Amino acid sequence: MTPDTEPTLRRAARRLIPFLFVCYIVAYLDRINVSFAALHMNADLGLSPLAFGLGSGIFFLGYVLFEVPSNLILERVGPRRWIARIMVSWGLVSMAMAFVQGEASFYALRFLLGLAEAGFFPGIILYLTYWFPQAWRARAVALFMTATAVSGLIGSPISGAILGLHGYFGLAGWKWLFILEGLPAVGLGLAVLAFLPDHPDSARWLSVEERRNLNAQLAAEAGAVKARRLSESLRAPEVWLLAIVYLGMVVAMYGLAMWLPQMLKALTGASDLVIGFLAMIPYLVAALGMVLIGASSDRRGERKGHVVGALSLAMAGMGLAALAKGPVLAIAGMSLAALGIWGMLGPFWGLATSFLSGSAAAAGIALINAVGNVGGFLGPSIMGYTRSLTEGYAAGLGWLAGFLGLAALLTWLVGRRAG
Repeated sequence: MTPDTEPTLRRAARRLIPFLFVCYIVAYLDRINVSFAALHMNADLGLSPLAFGLGSGIFFLGYVLFEVPSNLILERVGPRRWIARIMVSWGLVSMAMAFVQGEASFYALRFLLGLAEAGFFPGIILYLTYWFPQAWRARAVALFMTATAVSGLIGSPISGAILGLHGYFGLAGWKWLFILEGLPAVGLGLAVLAFLPDHPDSARWLSVEERRNLNAQLAAEAGAVKARRLSESLRAPEVWLLAIVYLGMVVAMYGLAMWLPQMLKALTGASDLVIGFLAMIPYLVAALGMVLIGASSDRRGERKGHVVGALSLAMAGMGLAALAKGPVLAIAGMSLAALGIWGMLGPFWGLATSFLSGSAAAAGIALINAVGNVGGFLGPSIMGYTRSLTEGYAAGLGWLAGFLGLAALLTWLVGRRAG
């Protein structure tokens, strides 16, 4: 890091990260608000645990299909226009979830929601590489991705409260949930067009000298990375290993997130609003873990050990939640699992972007995210399937712990250059 660019990077972080943070809060909330809707929607529509798990996860099949093409389009047309398109379209589909009538329409709209949102997250990860060098990247990614934890933190009580609107204008509370939580995505998508510069060169709030110095540093760093053609990046062993590691983490993340309200309801029997506040606890721990682990990874310049350590904590927490007999230990286990799952994200993406640049980065990041997000289908589905067989959640949580352990082991196989 050169002294010339440090103030520029701080300014860019203050300008860009909070806005992207808010956008991702809305993205993650629209992705998982079905978990709170399920407290009443499942009974209204006659959805079984297996059907809910499948419908929750089918989002990720649509998401994965358009992941790589979306990132390549973003690189061609620019982040500003493409991210705006993504946000407006997913907001409209999320609101349409209020009109679900049964299993078939539930599956169809969840699939369409995945198609609409595809490319948002890997697009932002790619966008951050346009602005932040390696020494800042895990920190920037961690601050951005803390939005997933904060979304659960603030979205849980809000979702619980919105369910209390049941009956207003003849609509069920879960229908209001989809409508009111889908609207912000449309508004923010339009704001992206006015607020988000494509590259440092188009940032009017930077001086000409600041732009030149930042571009020079980013270009020098990219030049030091081994050049790969796009096709080579898609065949690189590191990319596929990281994709499988990410898959193991995502299985656990969404297996937990999509079933958290129902697990808390079974443990406590509390009201919707109380469930919303209880669900805040794991997300609060996750948010703290993301910031602290991401900062530690950047300070030490080390990625692999932080990823393995975080995954190991998550596995232990998931095992504790599976074995716990009461709500206190179960919530403690879920919180430890959340700390590890979310805490690994900053160093993981710092690791993943450390050996790719240009078009190879666009394709490689999208491929890792696409393969990894198959786990978003597997996690909720595994929980739904085991719930239908055992009438409990322990078996499903045990499976999630196993995926986390596999991810930790595979992380050590990633090439030395990427570590």
